[in-house]
Amino acid sequence: MIRESDDVIVKAVARLLMPFIVVYALYVVMHGHYSPGGGFQGGVILAASFVLLGVSHGLGKTRRRMSEKVAGVISSIGVLIYGGIGALCLILGGNYLHYGKLSKLLHVTPAEARSLGILGVEIGVALAVMAVMCTVFFAIFTVGESPEDDRSVE
Repeated sequence: MIRESDDVIVKAVARLLMPFIVVYALYVVMHGHYSPGGGFQGGVILAASFVLLGVSHGLGKTRRRMSEKVAGVISSIGVLIYGGIGALCLILGGNYLHYGKLSKLLHVTPAEARSLGILGVEIGVALAVMAVMCTVFFAIFTVGESPEDDRSVE
Protein backbone atom coordinates (compact mmCIF):
# COMPACT_ATOMS: atom_id res chain seq x y z
CA MET A 1 0.00 0.00 0.00
CA ILE A 2 1.23 3.48 -0.78
CA ARG A 3 1.79 5.51 2.35
CA GLU A 4 1.55 9.24 2.64
CA SER A 5 4.73 11.06 1.71
CA ASP A 6 6.65 12.58 4.60
CA ASP A 7 8.15 15.22 2.33
CA VAL A 8 6.49 18.62 2.68
CA ILE A 9 7.79 19.73 -0.71
CA VAL A 10 6.22 16.75 -2.51
CA LYS A 11 2.85 17.44 -0.88
CA ALA A 12 3.00 21.17 -1.61
CA VAL A 13 3.97 20.70 -5.27
CA ALA A 14 1.26 18.05 -5.70
CA ARG A 15 -1.36 20.38 -4.20
CA LEU A 16 -0.15 23.14 -6.50
CA LEU A 17 -0.14 21.01 -9.67
CA MET A 18 -3.41 19.10 -9.24
CA PRO A 19 -5.80 21.94 -10.21
CA PHE A 20 -3.75 22.66 -13.32
CA ILE A 21 -3.76 18.98 -14.30
CA VAL A 22 -7.54 18.81 -13.91
CA VAL A 23 -8.07 22.00 -15.93
CA TYR A 24 -5.76 20.73 -18.66
CA ALA A 25 -7.64 17.40 -18.75
CA LEU A 26 -10.94 19.25 -19.13
CA TYR A 27 -9.40 21.39 -21.88
CA VAL A 28 -8.29 18.29 -23.78
CA VAL A 29 -11.75 16.72 -23.46
CA MET A 30 -13.64 19.86 -24.47
CA HIS A 31 -11.45 20.53 -27.50
CA GLY A 32 -11.24 16.90 -28.60
CA HIS A 33 -13.70 17.35 -31.42
CA TYR A 34 -11.73 20.30 -32.83
CA SER A 35 -8.17 19.05 -32.47
CA PRO A 36 -6.23 15.86 -31.75
CA GLY A 37 -7.01 14.48 -28.35
CA GLY A 38 -10.30 14.09 -26.67
CA GLY A 39 -11.97 11.67 -24.35
CA PHE A 40 -9.30 9.02 -23.99
CA GLN A 41 -6.39 11.40 -23.54
CA GLY A 42 -8.36 13.72 -21.24
CA GLY A 43 -9.52 10.75 -19.15
CA VAL A 44 -5.97 9.51 -18.71
CA ILE A 45 -4.76 12.98 -17.72
CA LEU A 46 -7.61 13.27 -15.22
CA ALA A 47 -6.71 9.87 -13.77
CA ALA A 48 -3.10 11.06 -13.47
CA SER A 49 -4.27 13.68 -10.99
CA PHE A 50 -5.61 10.89 -8.76
CA VAL A 51 -2.36 8.96 -9.16
CA LEU A 52 -0.46 12.08 -8.10
CA LEU A 53 -2.75 12.43 -5.09
CA GLY A 54 -2.13 8.79 -4.21
CA VAL A 55 1.63 9.05 -4.52
CA SER A 56 1.87 12.29 -2.55
CA HIS A 57 -0.86 11.93 0.06
CA GLY A 58 -1.39 8.16 0.30
CA LEU A 59 -4.16 5.81 -0.77
CA GLY A 60 -6.36 6.69 2.21
CA LYS A 61 -6.87 10.26 1.09
CA THR A 62 -7.22 9.17 -2.53
CA ARG A 63 -9.92 6.66 -1.62
CA ARG A 64 -11.83 9.40 0.18
CA ARG A 65 -11.92 11.31 -3.11
CA MET A 66 -12.36 8.34 -5.47
CA SER A 67 -13.12 4.91 -4.05
CA GLU A 68 -13.29 1.71 -6.06
CA LYS A 69 -17.10 1.77 -5.84
CA VAL A 70 -17.31 5.36 -7.10
CA ALA A 71 -14.92 4.52 -9.94
CA GLY A 72 -17.18 1.64 -10.96
CA VAL A 73 -20.24 3.86 -10.98
CA ILE A 74 -18.48 6.62 -12.93
CA SER A 75 -17.18 4.17 -15.53
CA SER A 76 -20.69 2.80 -15.98
CA ILE A 77 -22.07 6.32 -16.39
CA GLY A 78 -19.43 7.06 -19.03
CA VAL A 79 -20.30 3.95 -21.02
CA LEU A 80 -24.00 4.76 -20.64
CA ILE A 81 -23.45 8.28 -22.03
CA TYR A 82 -21.51 6.92 -25.01
CA GLY A 83 -23.97 4.13 -25.73
CA GLY A 84 -26.97 6.32 -24.99
CA ILE A 85 -25.99 8.93 -27.56
CA GLY A 86 -25.47 6.19 -30.14
CA ALA A 87 -28.80 4.55 -29.31
CA LEU A 88 -30.53 7.92 -29.46
CA CYS A 89 -29.20 8.38 -32.99
CA LEU A 90 -30.64 4.96 -33.90
CA ILE A 91 -34.01 5.83 -32.37
CA LEU A 92 -34.11 9.06 -34.37
CA GLY A 93 -33.69 7.12 -37.62
CA GLY A 94 -29.96 7.32 -38.27
CA ASN A 95 -27.02 5.00 -37.96
CA TYR A 96 -25.25 4.40 -34.66
CA LEU A 97 -23.46 7.66 -33.71
CA HIS A 98 -24.89 9.52 -36.72
CA TYR A 99 -24.92 12.77 -34.75
CA GLY A 100 -26.71 14.80 -37.41
CA LYS A 101 -29.97 13.06 -36.45
CA LEU A 102 -29.75 14.68 -33.01
CA SER A 103 -30.71 17.98 -34.64
CA LYS A 104 -34.38 16.93 -34.41
CA LEU A 105 -34.11 16.55 -30.66
CA LEU A 106 -31.77 19.46 -29.91
CA HIS A 107 -33.48 21.92 -32.29
CA VAL A 108 -30.19 22.98 -33.88
CA THR A 109 -28.67 22.58 -37.32
CA PRO A 110 -27.21 19.16 -38.21
CA ALA A 111 -23.68 20.62 -38.08
CA GLU A 112 -24.25 21.91 -34.54
CA ALA A 113 -25.83 18.58 -33.58
CA ARG A 114 -22.73 16.73 -34.82
CA SER A 115 -20.51 18.98 -32.74
CA LEU A 116 -22.63 18.52 -29.61
CA GLY A 117 -22.95 14.77 -30.18
CA ILE A 118 -19.20 14.34 -30.51
CA LEU A 119 -18.67 16.43 -27.37
CA GLY A 120 -21.13 14.24 -25.46
CA VAL A 121 -19.37 11.08 -26.59
CA GLU A 122 -15.98 12.58 -25.64
CA ILE A 123 -17.28 13.33 -22.14
CA GLY A 124 -18.59 9.78 -21.79
CA VAL A 125 -15.29 8.30 -22.95
CA ALA A 126 -13.33 10.58 -20.61
CA LEU A 127 -15.41 9.53 -17.60
CA ALA A 128 -15.08 5.84 -18.43
CA VAL A 129 -11.34 6.01 -19.09
CA MET A 130 -10.64 8.08 -15.97
CA ALA A 131 -12.57 5.68 -13.75
CA VAL A 132 -11.02 2.55 -15.26
CA MET A 133 -7.50 4.00 -14.95
CA CYS A 134 -8.20 4.81 -11.29
CA THR A 135 -9.43 1.23 -10.80
CA VAL A 136 -6.23 -0.09 -12.40
CA PHE A 137 -4.20 2.19 -10.12
CA PHE A 138 -5.99 0.86 -7.04
CA ALA A 139 -5.61 -2.73 -8.24
CA ILE A 140 -1.87 -2.39 -8.81
CA PHE A 141 -1.11 -0.69 -5.52
CA THR A 142 -3.34 -2.81 -3.28
CA VAL A 143 -2.18 -6.24 -4.41
CA GLY A 144 -2.45 -8.71 -1.55
CA GLU A 145 -4.77 -6.56 0.54
CA SER A 146 -8.37 -7.36 1.24
CA PRO A 147 -10.85 -5.13 -0.60
CA GLU A 148 -12.39 -2.26 1.35
CA ASP A 149 -15.76 -4.08 1.38
CA ASP A 150 -14.34 -7.06 3.30
CA ARG A 151 -13.35 -4.90 6.28
CA SER A 152 -16.96 -4.45 7.37
CA VAL A 153 -17.82 -8.19 7.14
CA GLU A 154 -17.53 -10.12 10.37
